[in-house]
Amino acid sequence: MIAESRVARKLAAVLEPVAGQVYFAPECHANYERLGFDPSRGQFNGVAAPDGPAYFTSRGSVLGQVPGTVVAATFGVFNPEVVVPAVALGWTRTDAATICQARTDGAIAQLVRILGEEPEGVHRANELLARAVEPLRPEGRSLFAGQAALPLPDTPLGQVWRRADMLREYRGDSHIAAWISAGLDATEIGLLSELYWGLPMRTYSRTRGWTDEQFDAAGERLEARGLIADGGFTEAGRELRESIEDDTDRQMKAALDALGGDADELFRILEPWGQAIREAKGYPASGPHDLAEAAR
Repeated sequence: MIAESRVARKLAAVLEPVAGQVYFAPECHANYERLGFDPSRGQFNGVAAPDGPAYFTSRGSVLGQVPGTVVAATFGVFNPEVVVPAVALGWTRTDAATICQARTDGAIAQLVRILGEEPEGVHRANELLARAVEPLRPEGRSLFAGQAALPLPDTPLGQVWRRADMLREYRGDSHIAAWISAGLDATEIGLLSELYWGLPMRTYSRTRGWTDEQFDAAGERLEARGLIADGGFTEAGRELRESIEDDTDRQMKAALDALGGDADELFRILEPWGQAIREAKGYPASGPHDLAEAAR
C-alpha cells in the first residue's frame, strides 16, 4: 500500500454515506416520481433502492442531456444494454436541468431531515472540503467536471454535500482510469472487486446489469491472464487489484495535500454524520469502501 492510501481510503469511506445517500433518499425518489419516474423499486434492510431510469438520468444529468451510450461510458461499470434504454426512457420524462435540481434538492432534504440544518462542525467541514476540491483538475474526469460546473447550493450543509459528491465522483473517475489502464473491462473489474472485497463473484456486480454469459466470458479471460483460479484470486490477480486501488489513491494526492494535517479533523466531523445517516436508513449499512476495509 502506498503512503497516501490510508488517508485517501479513509477520505473515500467517510464521504461515501454523506455523498452517496442521494441514491437512496426517499426525498429524491419522491422528486423523481413527480417527474413521471417509477417509485423506489423496493427496500433492502430498510433502505429504499432507486428506480433504474431515474438513477441513470439523475446522476448523468451533470453531463447534459446526452445519449445513454455516453452515460454508460462515463459510469464505466454498467451494462450499456441496460443503460441505453433506461436513459432514452428518462429523457422522455424530463430534461437534464430539471432532474439535476430534483437530485440536489432531494439529497439536501434528506441530510437536513437526519442531521438538522446545521449539524455540528458543518462550517469547518465545508471549509476543509472546499480546500480539498479547489486544486482538482478536470482532465479525463467527466462526472467530476459536470459537478464542478454546477452552482453551489445556498446552505452550508448543501455545499458540504455538493463538494463531497464532487470528491466522490473524482475518485470514481480516477478509479475507472486506473482499471482501464490495467487492461480490464467492466465485467472483469467487477469480478475482481468482489474478490477484493471478500464477496462471492457475481453478487455485487450482478446489480450492474451483466448476464451470466457475459460473466462467463469475463471469468475465462481472467483465468487466461492468470488472475483468478478455482473461483479465487491468484497472487498475480490480488497484486493487480491492489495496484489499481493504489493508483486510484495516487490520483487523490492533490486533495490530500490540500487537506494536509487537517484531514483527521474532517474525518472526526463526518464519521458521526455517516453513522447517523446509516442508522436512519439513508444509506446501506455497508458500502464498497466498508467492504474493502473489512476484507483488509
